[in-house]
Amino acid sequence: MLLAALAACGGSPETPTPLPTLPLPPIVAVASPTATATATPSPTALPTLVPTPTEALPSPTGSLPPPSTETPTPLPTATPTAMPSPTPTPSPRPTATPTPLPAVDLGQLSLGLEKRVEGLQQPVFATHAGDGSRRLFVVERPGRIWVVEPATGSRLVFLDIQARVGSSASEQGLLGLAFHPRFAQNGWLFVYYTDREGDTVISRFQAIPDRTAADPSSEAVLLRQVQPADNHNGGMIAFGPDGMLYAGLGDGGSAGDPWNNAQRLDTLLGKLLRLYVDAESGYAAPADNPFVGSANARPEIWAYGLRNPWRFSFDRVTGDLYIGDVGQNRWEEINFLPAGSRGGVNYGWKVMEGSHCYNAEACDRGGLTLPVAEYDHEQGCSVTGGYVYRGAAQPALAGVYFYGDYCTGTIWALRRDATGRWQSAVALESDLRISSFGETEEGEVLVVDYEGTVYRLVVR
Repeated sequence: MLLAALAACGGSPETPTPLPTLPLPPIVAVASPTATATATPSPTALPTLVPTPTEALPSPTGSLPPPSTETPTPLPTATPTAMPSPTPTPSPRPTATPTPLPAVDLGQLSLGLEKRVEGLQQPVFATHAGDGSRRLFVVERPGRIWVVEPATGSRLVFLDIQARVGSSASEQGLLGLAFHPRFAQNGWLFVYYTDREGDTVISRFQAIPDRTAADPSSEAVLLRQVQPADNHNGGMIAFGPDGMLYAGLGDGGSAGDPWNNAQRLDTLLGKLLRLYVDAESGYAAPADNPFVGSANARPEIWAYGLRNPWRFSFDRVTGDLYIGDVGQNRWEEINFLPAGSRGGVNYGWKVMEGSHCYNAEACDRGGLTLPVAEYDHEQGCSVTGGYVYRGAAQPALAGVYFYGDYCTGTIWALRRDATGRWQSAVALESDLRISSFGETEEGEVLVVDYEGTVYRLVVR
């Protein structure tokens, strides 16, 4: 099963249509792990990208000894591809907007599930393309993406890369999908998967001209990250309101983060990354990322101290970020980052598990950002982050964030009250294996059952 381990331990390619440059922050080249990152440029002097040579990947490590006897191996590295030299213009970051309060008490919500798609094989994500088509796209862990037509419910294969995807371990596979904000024009989609060697790959694919399928031969690999173990692979990618691609990477696996990757800034493991991906190839770190110019820190990092950020999402109205981070063996948590944040947040793992000390002998909460919601393993075993409801069909749910647990199928509702305090309440006991939540183009919240069905969350 996919998430049981998460909790316990985890044609020819089309030439893209030329598009006007998005108003984006200045960009710096991605430094190699041993190099000093480029200094943050002046806002009035926008740099161009300096091509970065591809680095050789070390060989994956073998089986791991128990954490108590673990000797950290040399740090796995990510390999960016070389970048051309665009000259994007800067724009201000989004500013925080208070989340509207729902019109109903959380404890009084009466919710149900409405079937949308069934007969799937290990579905792990559902999303839309943002192109006005209202189509639903469902990701299957073995390496296939389906597209579902809204009018007829008919289902066609949109992309099949099963031959490239390694899914022998329960937390490996094709794990994430994100459509470019201008997908209708450029046909770009991005996927996150583990390859046959068990390492993380983030790639871009090109849709065919009528956008009914993606060309499997069009793959452009943006990033590879060697994984020292076969669990805690993260898997979520999503475009933020700033047009950047965000990616969540787990801490490298085993148990207890034996390499302390989540707290180290010289590795991408245990991090949330923020990447500029609008160039014809590769990626770069935006110049306003928090660790650009810092010695011995990777410029791609936006936030750190994460164990396995399996699912995260942005509130489409406010731009606020919610992260479901899977715990070790006691606590599951939801982390929060308000719109307008400058990043650099430390969510605490492995100093903390949830809001509790993971190691009581070395527990300093100073500088840490603790979760806004958590639950213990008497209530579940593996958190699945969700979405803030922003649809029009069920106004009582407006502004409520929904998240769930893979093992029990419990779904919680979360919001801030008028005093700023976070409130969470059980909204539904579903008995599903909740591998993911999703969002339709209209803002309806979807629930993905790993057993093979996608549902819509509805008020009864």
